Amino acid sequence: MRKTLFFALTLAGVALTVNKLAIAQAMKLPKLVPQASPQQVVDEHIEALNACDWDRLMAQYPPEVLIVVADGASFRGREAVGDLFAGFCQPKADGGLNGLTFTVLETFTVEGTLNVIWEADADFLAEPYKGADAYVTKDGFMYAQVTTFDGSKLQMK
Repeated sequence: MRKTLFFALTLAGVALTVNKLAIAQAMKLPKLVPQASPQQVVDEHIEALNACDWDRLMAQYPPEVLIVVADGASFRGREAVGDLFAGFCQPKADGGLNGLTFTVLETFTVEGTLNVIWEADADFLAEPYKGADAYVTKDGFMYAQVTTFDGSKLQMK
């Protein structure tokens, strides 16, 4: 659990308190909701992330989900991913990144992997932050994500 918490801090670049972690662990994982196409899986992910809607985010991740972040750390399974996004979706005043908005700049597919180049911005950022993700979907769910996002690189005002 400490390893997961350490890497969650790295991804979000924020201080996730013990109380927030306890809240994340107490959240009940929602029912899975498949999307009709790989593009719709990614669209739902971006929309749910921008809304910081934890239930919508978690409704797309099957038990086998794997997220790999910029430093090579990984989060495997719905519970680990749920903890990760619970910290991310906290209000900025509470150490989260709620209010960060991702805008898709380009999308392209290579043999079933959807690749997205994006820009993130928020009122609390001094400048937009750019990155990219690769998404592997199957049967309407998000099975894997590799991201360049590194919250420690965000330039805060």
